[in-house]
Amino acid sequence: MAKQAEYIRKPEWLKTKINTNDSYKELKHLMRDKKLNTVCEEARCPNIYECWSERKTATFMILGDTCTRGCRFCAVKTGLPNELDWGEPKRVAESVAIMGLKHVVVTAVARDDLADGGAAVFAETVREIHKQTPASTIEILPSDMKGDYESLHTLMDSGPDIFNHNIETVRRLTKKVRAIAMYDRSLQLLQRVKEIAPTTPTKSSIMVGLGETKEEIIEAMDDLLAHDVDILTLGQYLQPTKKHLRVERYYHPDEFAELKEIALEKGLTHCEAGPFVRSSYHADEQVSPASAQRRIEYMKAYENQENKEADFKF
Repeated sequence: MAKQAEYIRKPEWLKTKINTNDSYKELKHLMRDKKLNTVCEEARCPNIYECWSERKTATFMILGDTCTRGCRFCAVKTGLPNELDWGEPKRVAESVAIMGLKHVVVTAVARDDLADGGAAVFAETVREIHKQTPASTIEILPSDMKGDYESLHTLMDSGPDIFNHNIETVRRLTKKVRAIAMYDRSLQLLQRVKEIAPTTPTKSSIMVGLGETKEEIIEAMDDLLAHDVDILTLGQYLQPTKKHLRVERYYHPDEFAELKEIALEKGLTHCEAGPFVRSSYHADEQVSPASAQRRIEYMKAYENQENKEADFKF
């Protein structure tokens, strides 16, 4: 009888503090009140306490809470999704306004049951956020939509400030780690965004600790650069349940620092790398200068308008 592989004990640097302060509780109540999902909760993100308690940011997950794919790294529920909720875009936008977010990340479950992969609802969500909080910059993180470029045009026509799509792992491990998704199809999707919107930053993410080599990580960086990707996030894979892929090894923070240095030397314009880094980590710092300036100008105009109204009332 074959001996089962042993779990690797988590190192000290992977311990996090739980901080369920008032900001955390208020945000959680808001999500439940608006009947919204967040990838922070569904994917069991280790940064949830930092983001919800300190930064007061969240990544909205639209198109329901049930994914049509069963990737072996992901804790999001898999099965047959519910019908589309066309009220969801407005509720997301209302929540963004209530929270006063300067940068919004919108992701979604994969919806392979839909002809457009859910692109229409995604685009409507972006438009609603632009309408209700024009000062907010928006990052979208869709599935590959099975490479349907008409759906990609639908998404990009809504005017996101960052397009994010994760390759998740190195080429060799893609079939083992991801379901349905293809390494080259993801790369092609990212490059097609640049053809549609040349000035929009593109972004991708890689998990480490699944059995890849350093050389394969560097090869993936080269692949991303060859497809005009601007931003990379690198984080440690953490096994969400016993049913998911095991962690093969834990990377030391110094190794992440080295990988970040390599990524920047190769030409990526921004790289976040660390044990707890996830795709939307510090995403507000990654918008283009033009988007950041637009955000500042809207905020100034809004403040001036408030001052005028205050003077009038006085």
